[in-house]
Amino acid sequence: MLCQRCNNKEATVHLTKIVNGEKNEVFLCEECARETGQLPFAGNDPFSFQNLLSGILNPEINSYNTGIKQGDKCGTCGLSYYDFTQNGLFGCADCYETFNDRLNPLLKRIHGETVHNGKVPQRKGGHLRKKRQIKELRDEMQDAVKNENFEKAAEIRDKIKELEDNDGGE
Repeated sequence: MLCQRCNNKEATVHLTKIVNGEKNEVFLCEECARETGQLPFAGNDPFSFQNLLSGILNPEINSYNTGIKQGDKCGTCGLSYYDFTQNGLFGCADCYETFNDRLNPLLKRIHGETVHNGKVPQRKGGHLRKKRQIKELRDEMQDAVKNENFEKAAEIRDKIKELEDNDGGE
C-alpha cells in the first residue's frame, strides 16, 4: 500500500486513532510520519525502550537525571554499568560477575527469584519435582530451626528423609 500523504513510497506506518468513538486509520511512509509528528519514537522519546530499560535498571534515575556512578566498569571489556543501562547489552560474560551486586536485586524484582528453575514436564520429571520439593522443605526446615520450632523441623526432616528414600525407584 502506498503512503496516503505523498503517494510515492510504501506505507510502513499504520496509525489508528479513535476519537469520540470514531475510528480513523492512516497509512504513511516513515518520512511522512516523521514530518507530520505521527512517529514519536524518533529522537529523545521518554517512552523509548532505552529509557524504559534504564528506568528498570536504575529506578532512582530517570532520563533527565543521569546521576549514576561512572566508575563501575568491567575489567575485561571495559563496559560501564551506565552503558549497560543505556543499551541493555553486556560486552562479555565477565560483565555478569562484575555487575552481579546490581543484577541480583533487579532479577529478584523482575522474576521474583534469582535462580532459573524452568518448568517440569508433567509425565516426565518426577525426579526434578521431587528434588525441588526437597529443596523447599529444607528451606522450610531452616526457618523452623531459626524460629526454634524444633518439633516442626523434625517433622520436616522426616518428610525429607522419606522423599530421599523413595527417590531410588525413579
